[in-house]
Amino acid sequence: MAETHQELLARLERESRAKQEQFMNFIAGKLGRPRVTAPPQHPFRGAPDFWNALEWPLEERVAKFTENFKAVGGQAIRLSGIVEAGAFIVSKAAEMSARYIVRQDQQSLAELGLESLLPEARVSVWNEDPNEDWKACAAEADFGVVLADYAAAYTGSITVLSDKTKGRSVSLLPTALFALIPIERLKTRLGEILSDFDRAGRENLPAGIHFISGPSRSADIENDLTIGVHGPGIVYALIIG
Repeated sequence: MAETHQELLARLERESRAKQEQFMNFIAGKLGRPRVTAPPQHPFRGAPDFWNALEWPLEERVAKFTENFKAVGGQAIRLSGIVEAGAFIVSKAAEMSARYIVRQDQQSLAELGLESLLPEARVSVWNEDPNEDWKACAAEADFGVVLADYAAAYTGSITVLSDKTKGRSVSLLPTALFALIPIERLKTRLGEILSDFDRAGRENLPAGIHFISGPSRSADIENDLTIGVHGPGIVYALIIG
């Protein structure tokens, strides 16, 4: 009588486990010691207390973030307010001949006034037209402009969440990315950021959580470092405040 599907799977699992046992016994024999079968003890869980307590003063956070972000090829600029941020993006648009900009649908980004400051350029707001192919728009854009939800000074990382008003493509597909970081969102450690997601619970997690540490880079082919392969080749972190 032929095996049923369940019987076949059970037999294959038994055979696989027997081969695993044979392999591990062989390794233990070569090492001249008995098999270790008990799981190791883990008396400590998570980060140590001294690390959880680490919190740099504000100006040190700004300095460390700037240093670490620049070390991976990004640009970090401290600006006093949203008006200065708008002027900075406009200056870069003139410098880089940017003609198409996509930004998240966020009130702070609306206050940049890019539509009026750049009359010769096209400025699109993510998801403003439900019939538009927004991924294609982001891929065509010269600039993507996003509002950072968090930033971590120790790792030089920007955290950007995604939802229907904050498409992930805005930070992943344009040629250059401008990420505005309100200074109160700049933390010392990445753990401070991750703990917020733990407290929120799985059911309240955003559609996407993206950590950006400088421009896109890859050395997969012949160990040859290439910038801008999987995302923006130019990234500006604008620390506001």
